[in-house]
Amino acid sequence: MRAASLRHQQPAAPRKPVPRGASRPVVKEPRGNRSNGGFGWLKRLLWPVLLVVLGVAAYNLAVRLLPYADRPISKINVQGDLSYISQQAVQQRIAPYTAASFFTIDLAGMRAELEQMPWIAHAEVRRVWPDQVVIRLEEQLPVARWGDEALLNNQGQAFAPRELANYEHLPQLVGPQRAQQQVMQQYQVLSQMLRPMGFSVARLELRERGSWFLTTGAGSSGPGIELLLGRDHLVEKMRRFIAIYDKVLKDQTTNIERVDLRYANGLAVGWRDPNAPTVPKPAVVKN
Repeated sequence: MRAASLRHQQPAAPRKPVPRGASRPVVKEPRGNRSNGGFGWLKRLLWPVLLVVLGVAAYNLAVRLLPYADRPISKINVQGDLSYISQQAVQQRIAPYTAASFFTIDLAGMRAELEQMPWIAHAEVRRVWPDQVVIRLEEQLPVARWGDEALLNNQGQAFAPRELANYEHLPQLVGPQRAQQQVMQQYQVLSQMLRPMGFSVARLELRERGSWFLTTGAGSSGPGIELLLGRDHLVEKMRRFIAIYDKVLKDQTTNIERVDLRYANGLAVGWRDPNAPTVPKPAVVKN
C-alpha cells in the first residue's frame, strides 16, 4: 500500500474584489469646452437686448397713458386750526403752483412758499389721487414780543408779522439777537415763579454785558415793579425776593418802584413816595 504523502500547503491569500465598471480613469472635460449646442453666447447677448426692448416698450406705454392719468389740479384742501391767517390768503399765495397738473405740480416749492408766510410755522403738502392737493398748516403760537419789531413763538423763534400793534398786550422780551431762546427760557421760568404771587412779567431784558432786568405787570396789587437781577443765579434771587416780599413788602406793594436783588444775602428797595415808609431810601432788607 502506497503511503500517502501529505504536504503542508499555505492558505491562499484572499483576492481583492475587482471593481465593477471601467477601471480606466475618466478625465473631466473643462466646462468651457463643453458643447452647449452653440447657443450659450447667443443667450448672453439676447438678455440685455430683451431688457432694453421691454424698457422702451414700458416707457412708450407710460407716455401714451400719462395724458389720461395726469389731470389738472381741481381742488386744494387746506387743513389746520387757523386763527391768524385765512384760507383765502393761503390760496392766493400758492396760486402760481396750482396751474400745474397732478404729476408736475411742485410740492417742495409750494411748501417753501407757504413757510415764508410769517404766521406759518410748518406746512405739509401731499397729492391725493386723482386731482387733489392736501395742505396741512401749523400756525405760529405768539408768546411774547421780541423788541419792537417781531414776535417770539413758544420755541423762542422770532417772526415778524405786519400787524404788531395788535399784540402790545404780550410781554416784551429784549436781548441780543443770538439770545432769543435763552431769554424765552428765562421768561418762562421767572413767569412761573411770579404767577402764584399775582405778578406777571411785562418786560424782561438781557443786556449785552449779561445783566437781567425784569418789570412786573401792573395789576390789582399795584403798578409794576422793576427787579434788578444781575448776571447769574436768577432763580435763587427770585426765591429770595418771594420770601422777603411775603414777610415784609407785601403791604407796601403800591409804594415800591424797584427792588435790587444784586446783593449776596438781601435786597434793596427803591420807593415811589419817599414819605410813605418810615425807612430811608433805599432800604436794604436782609434775608
